[in-house]
Amino acid sequence: MSLLRQRRFPRSPRSVRAARAFVLETLTQWGYLDRRDDVLICVSELATNAVLHGVPPGREFCVGVVGDGSLIRVEVRDSGGGDPEIVRPPAEECGGRGLRIVSALADDFGVTRQNPAKTVWTAFTCGLPAASEVRDGSR
Repeated sequence: MSLLRQRRFPRSPRSVRAARAFVLETLTQWGYLDRRDDVLICVSELATNAVLHGVPPGREFCVGVVGDGSLIRVEVRDSGGGDPEIVRPPAEECGGRGLRIVSALADDFGVTRQNPAKTVWTAFTCGLPAASEVRDGSR
């Protein structure tokens, strides 16, 4: 049985930390702990991209977490335009490496287009959570 949890966040830099905390809490409650650091780095990158590039003023973005056996999938959905892509910024640039980091850490990632929104997702293969570690009754 798949587990699913979603939460909306306002377009604010503080939402990146809140999204990371939401995902950490979810993974901990579900017992998915062995890839937690990789997942959280990717959440930070995708949430930051949503805030900086994807969410129009006055709107929110949504973070979803799916646990299905040994698979964790994290989705960040926003209503902005544009197609996220991996770029190679000049060495002197401070930004532009987020999706490169995501592609290096996640087992898979991609973009699903909806009209007018998009969902950027990552997937991680990890150990199965122990049934005794699942404490929120979602299973």
